[in-house]
Amino acid sequence: MLTFVGAGLYDESDITLKGLNAIKDADHVFAEFYTSKLMGTTLDKMEQLYGKKIHLLAREDVEQSPEKVLTLAKDENVVFLTGGDVMVSTTHVDLRLRAMDMGIKTRIIHGLSVQSAVCGLTGLQNYRFGKSASIAFPYKGRVSEMPYDTIKTNKEHNLHTLLFLDIAEKCMTINEAIDILLRIEKNRKEDVVKGIGVGIARAGSENPVVRADYVDGLREYDFGAPLHVLVIPGRLHFLEAEALIKLAGAPPEIESEII
Repeated sequence: MLTFVGAGLYDESDITLKGLNAIKDADHVFAEFYTSKLMGTTLDKMEQLYGKKIHLLAREDVEQSPEKVLTLAKDENVVFLTGGDVMVSTTHVDLRLRAMDMGIKTRIIHGLSVQSAVCGLTGLQNYRFGKSASIAFPYKGRVSEMPYDTIKTNKEHNLHTLLFLDIAEKCMTINEAIDILLRIEKNRKEDVVKGIGVGIARAGSENPVVRADYVDGLREYDFGAPLHVLVIPGRLHFLEAEALIKLAGAPPEIESEII
C-alpha cells in the first residue's frame, strides 16, 4: 500500500493523529519537500517524534524515477510524506496514478492546507478565490508573466488570487514577489496590482505575520523568515474589509474597496 500523508504547514507537530499512526505502522517512510517546506522543524525532529527513519526524495526521484517507492509499495506499507496537504501538486497525483496502474492500493491522509490557513488568518472568504498561481524567480533574465495574467483574469471576475512564492533555490519573500509583479506591470503599462495586497508569513506557526496594505506600502514591510505567500484581492465584501483592518492592520481607506 502507498499512503500519502500531509505533514501540515510549519513543524513536526502539525501532522494529524491519523497521519502519525500511518507513519508508525509503515515499513518505509519517504518525504519530499521541494513543493513545500516545514520551516519550523528539521528531519531529525520529525524522525524523533514519528519514530521512523525518513528517506528524503529529490524532485527527480518522484517525477522521473519513482520505481524504488512503487516497488516497495507493492508488498509493504509505504508512506509518502509531503508538506501541507497532499494531492495539491500534480506531481503527487501522477505518482498516485502510477501506483494504481501497477495494482498498488493507495489512500490519502490529508494535512493542514495553506489555502484554508490563509482564509482563517486574513478573513478573506474561501469561495471568493479564483485560480492560484506561483511566482518564480527570473530564469536567464526572463520573468514569467503567468501570475500577472492570473491576477488580471481573477480581478475581471472580482476574485482573489493566492500566489505561492518560489522555494526552489531560495525562499522568495513577499517583497521580492511584489517587485516582480510591479516590473511586469511597468513593462505592460497596465494597472492591475497597485491596489490592496495581503502578505502572510509562517502560517501554522505560533506567531504568523499577516499584513494588509496597498502594494507599494506592503513592498516595504519586513515579514521576517519564510515561508511567505501573497494574496491580491478583488473587491472586498464588507466583512472582508473589516477583517483585514482588524486582523491584518489594513488602513481604514480599504473600505473604499468594498463591493
